[in-house]
Amino acid sequence: MEPLTIVAHDGTFHTDDVFACATLSLAFKDREIEIIRSRDEDVINEADIVVDVGGVYDPIAGRFDHHQKGGAGVRDNTIPFASFGLVWKEYGAQLCGSEESAKFIDEQLVQGIDGADNGVLNKVADNGVYCYSVIDIISAMRTTWEEHSTMDEAFMEAVNLATTILERMMAHASSYTHAQAILETAYSVASDKQVVEIGKEYPGWYEVMSNHPEPLFVIYQREDGNWSAKAVRITPAEFAARHPFPENWAGLRDEELQHVSGVADAIFCHNGRFIAVAQTRDGAYKLAQKAIIL
Repeated sequence: MEPLTIVAHDGTFHTDDVFACATLSLAFKDREIEIIRSRDEDVINEADIVVDVGGVYDPIAGRFDHHQKGGAGVRDNTIPFASFGLVWKEYGAQLCGSEESAKFIDEQLVQGIDGADNGVLNKVADNGVYCYSVIDIISAMRTTWEEHSTMDEAFMEAVNLATTILERMMAHASSYTHAQAILETAYSVASDKQVVEIGKEYPGWYEVMSNHPEPLFVIYQREDGNWSAKAVRITPAEFAARHPFPENWAGLRDEELQHVSGVADAIFCHNGRFIAVAQTRDGAYKLAQKAIIL
């Protein structure tokens, strides 16, 4: 079988074309793949798949560029598609095994890269601090004028790194999606909807609980064997708690916390009043209950 030929533009590479090629390398991991970096129209026309060059977006024909007049579309949140997003839209769900996991990666990784490539996202925070990102990491893979390796060699190293990042992101996306189902079940079967036992600190627990009106705390067993009670956030995007632990518990440990809380096995309450710890499940549940009453 002939190798699958993928063409990306030559010269300086960017994060969107690197991750587009990484996505394709995973989507066609059972095929021999040849990545060619060129702007030659004859080379482009002969390719099986073309990303970030060629001026055509046609997924059926394997063309994934966004530089043509009018671009290649925008998401509902107005973030325009770059080559990574176009490829991910075509192959993401197939790679992840579900639309939910693919959406998670689009929101966590793809949109930021697409937005920056299209010049609509600012990487400098409101306080003026520069936010070093995956885009900067890929850019750092480029060869410098003092090095002897070629840009094509650096590109392939960057694709390998991006492939590893994607593989880990897909593992986390699958785990996150699975956790959401577990957490929804924990909420639905909880006899006390204000203090929900979730088993362990599953990823995204605060999102699930914040989407329901009743939960104020969750409790779960920690890896060290102790039990945590954590305050539910007002919204998933906000750190502020719906119902923080009492102010006079803040920063207390052991005997001091046991005295003011009345919980015999209390260990610690964070100064930020969003988490308290006890030795047992009963202790963690009592800390949450008492916090609600006080």
